Amino acid sequence: MTPTPEYFRNIDPKKCTDCGKSMEEMHESYLNQCDKCLRLIDHD
Repeated sequence: MTPTPEYFRNIDPKKCTDCGKSMEEMHESYLNQCDKCLRLIDHD
């Protein structure tokens, strides 16, 4: 079994679902889009 710290270091980086760019992980963030793509969405 892999030790917990090593397991988390080996997880692939989170990627934006729109552009595919790697995103910086943020604690308890459930966003799937990068900041740039979030700004492109029309928020009515």
